Amino acid sequence: MTGGSRGIGRRIAETLAADGMDVVLTFRREADAAAEVVDAITAAGGSARAHRLELENEEDIDRLFADEFPEGSRLDVLVASAAASVFRPAVELTSRHLERSWATNVRSFVLLSQRAAQRMRERAPGERPPGGRIIAVTSYGSHRAFPLYGAIGSDKAAVESWVRHLAAELGRDGITVNAVNGGLIDTDSLSYFYGNDGIPDLTVMTSRIPLGRLGTADDVAESVRFLASPGAGYITGHTLVVDGGLTVVAPPFWSELDQNVPPTDPRRSRRPLDA
Repeated sequence: MTGGSRGIGRRIAETLAADGMDVVLTFRREADAAAEVVDAITAAGGSARAHRLELENEEDIDRLFADEFPEGSRLDVLVASAAASVFRPAVELTSRHLERSWATNVRSFVLLSQRAAQRMRERAPGERPPGGRIIAVTSYGSHRAFPLYGAIGSDKAAVESWVRHLAAELGRDGITVNAVNGGLIDTDSLSYFYGNDGIPDLTVMTSRIPLGRLGTADDVAESVRFLASPGAGYITGHTLVVDGGLTVVAPPFWSELDQNVPPTDPRRSRRPLDA
């Protein structure tokens, strides 16, 4: 899996390892954090190792598979969790911003999926039929527009489109392809984004979520666990939204309704429907 050194990625790695999977997690800069995750997993009786990966670099992706999944080896689940971009107004994005963001978030997902699918097709004589799981972690910026999120939000939308196309193409090999779309998940990344000047306070945003709380890394990890499980074997090409109901509501929000206005007040009256 990509991006397993912290936040959501770490919890996904730990959750899948707890289910008995041999986890290969990748990192870009935080080698110490990745080593800490590996140590925690092995201390709990699981199996894990870390591999440095530059998602923008196709040679690095090839090296990952050559080192960790050489031809003839077994790969059952690919989780693409890593993401990176720049938070700027769309009119301020340079060509370099756009190219790096697309290479990191979209192109890498396709390249990883191509190579993973090849390994998932391969089975030694006597092994079970080909098949596997490809799971992308996206975010609610893929289908909702909000300030400063245009670059990565559009990339995540493209990833979800690729999920559908890959699902249609790889289904004949028993490979399912799905995405988990997280809402406001309580991680360092969320705090960083909402630490930008002018962005509403997180307490305001949380009040608009129907379930009344931020999501957790465990909420996302459990959804990935489900899609990686045998119970999700007939689900493919879909995006599972894990956002506490955030994207089903719209202004005026329930949290902003004036609770001091009684139900009988004329301001809340409505013309009755004709019988």
